[in-house]
Amino acid sequence: MSLTDPGRTSAQYDTEERLAIRQSVWHPTIDGREPSTEALAAIVATSPRHVLEVGSGTGAFAARLAAALPDAEVVAVDRSARMVELTASRGLEARVADAQALPFDDDSQDAVAACWMLYHVPFLDTALAEVRRVLRPGGTFVAVTNGDEHVADLIRASGADVVPTHFSSENGEAALRRHFDEVSRDDFATRAFFADRETALAYLESRQEPVTWSPPTDGWPRECAGHVTVFVAR
Repeated sequence: MSLTDPGRTSAQYDTEERLAIRQSVWHPTIDGREPSTEALAAIVATSPRHVLEVGSGTGAFAARLAAALPDAEVVAVDRSARMVELTASRGLEARVADAQALPFDDDSQDAVAACWMLYHVPFLDTALAEVRRVLRPGGTFVAVTNGDEHVADLIRASGADVVPTHFSSENGEAALRRHFDEVSRDDFATRAFFADRETALAYLESRQEPVTWSPPTDGWPRECAGHVTVFVAR
């Protein structure tokens, strides 16, 4: 089962528990910078009136967009009906939709966000072409992703090899430049804290990979390095 396998992605996000486990261990950089906050700022700075989040998860980022842009129309989409339900429960407009076939008109959005989700999309260029299509000329696309070495020390110590994705810190810029004229990046050295072996095992198992995980029995608690990039494309 590959990282872009639709069945694997569905299994990860059919409920919110696995997503919550993964999110709970992460902390900002040493100097307090946090990727989703920087992604939010990149969108807010453009003063958009129509904003779309693709792959909204529980709707936390879309809710922050709506709060920061009270005069904007914020819409969120996700493939998971449960995630759409949770997003809608925040009072947001949310729809079930696939990033590879967005149900929006050409040039209808001032900004689009995709946070930690493009590495799950089976046909990346199809999704990026869809984002380009729905963005108005001069619109802004903000995409957040992980690097290939993201928490790699824990993965290797727990019995698996790191599997590169097709949208990462390493290759994301090249992918975006196939569809956008301008691409900038901001890289973050985030940190994951694991109090004990059980917390690390729960984190690894939440990834729904075909691996029998075996984290080390000693050395807890431990901090693991995260590698995150916020891309801004126009």
